[in-house]
Amino acid sequence: MTSEAVARTKGPVRIVGTGLLGTSIGLALTKLGVEVLLEDASPANLKLAADYGAGRPAEASDQPKVIVVCVPPDVTSAVVQRELDEFPKAVVTDVASVKSQVLEELRDCSADLTRYVGSHPMAGRERGGAISGRADLFVGRPWVISAAPESSLAAIAAVEDLAIDLGSAPLKVSANEHDRAVALVSHVPQLVASLLAARLIAAEGSDVSLAGQGLRDTTRIAASDPKLWTQILAANSSEVAPVLKAFEADVHAVVESLENLGMPGSLAQISRALEAGNRGIERIPGKHGTKQTTYAQVIVMIADKPGELGRLFNEVGDVGVNIEELKLEHSPSSPIGLVELYVLPAVEKKLITDLESRGWKIAG
Repeated sequence: MTSEAVARTKGPVRIVGTGLLGTSIGLALTKLGVEVLLEDASPANLKLAADYGAGRPAEASDQPKVIVVCVPPDVTSAVVQRELDEFPKAVVTDVASVKSQVLEELRDCSADLTRYVGSHPMAGRERGGAISGRADLFVGRPWVISAAPESSLAAIAAVEDLAIDLGSAPLKVSANEHDRAVALVSHVPQLVASLLAARLIAAEGSDVSLAGQGLRDTTRIAASDPKLWTQILAANSSEVAPVLKAFEADVHAVVESLENLGMPGSLAQISRALEAGNRGIERIPGKHGTKQTTYAQVIVMIADKPGELGRLFNEVGDVGVNIEELKLEHSPSSPIGLVELYVLPAVEKKLITDLESRGWKIAG
C-alpha cells in the first residue's frame, strides 16, 4: 500500500468514531488520496484525529458513498441505523467485534439491510484512541465480511474494496460463524491474559522483578480497555462461555494432578496438557502458511543504547539474510537486550559467522 497506488474505494468515506480503528482507517485512506470525513461525539477526539491527518471534520452538506461505523459495540446498531437513515445512498459497514447481535438489532428495527454489510478487521493494539492510530494497522490482517442475506452485491463489493485498500485480506463468513471463531481466538485469550495479569496485583515486588518475556507475551493484551471488553464479552457471552468452560476443565485437571503428584497418571496428565499445547500452536497461521515453518533461532545480545537495534537490522540486511520472525526481550534493570532472530535453517551458520565477524555477541 503506497501513496502511488490507485484506490478501489470511491470517496467520500465517512468514518463515525475516531478511536484506534477509525483513525487508522482514515490515515490509510487519506494516504491513498481518498477523501475522508470524520465524525465523533467527542470534539476533542475528532480534532485529534483530524490533526493527525486521518481526514477532515464532516459537514452537513457532505454526501458520502461509504460509511464506516467505529463505535463501541453497545451503540453500534443504533449508529448504523442512524447513518442508513441520514444517507440513503451510502453503503454502511461497521467494525464491531461481535456481528450477530448488531445484525439482529438492525433487523428488529427494520433497517435497510441491502446497504448494510457487517465487517470486522482482525487487527488492533492494546492501547486505543486516535493517538494510537496507524496507517499500516490492517496490512496483512484478515478482514471479516459478514454480509446479511439481504446485503446487495454492490454493497458487499464496496466493503471488500475498502478492506483491500487497507492492505487486508477479505474473508467472508456469516455473523454466527464469526462470533464463534472470535470467542476462541480473541475473546477468551483476552480474559485469560487479564486473569493472569491480575495475579500480579498482590505479588511481591521482588517476584515481579523476575518477570521475563514469557509473562510479557502472555499478559500484553491485559492492558486493553476494560469498558470496551466488558461490552464485547457481554455481546458474545453465548459463544465465550462454552470455550471458557472447556478451558476451566483443562485447568482443573492440571490442578488436580499437581495437588496429587503421588497418584498414578498425574505426571502423564500434565504432560498431555503441555503436548496438546504444542499441537494447538501448530494450527496458528504463520508467515508461510497454516502450519508454521520450523526456523532456526539466533539470539543476539545488544547494548541498551540508542541505535543498536537499527544497526543490527541493517547489518543482517547487509549479510543478505531475511528475518522470518522476531522477538525482543529486555529487562529494565539490565544494560543489554536479547534479540531473537528466526531465520531459515539453511542460513543460520552464515548469519552467526557474519554477525560475529562484525562484533556482535551471540547468546547460547
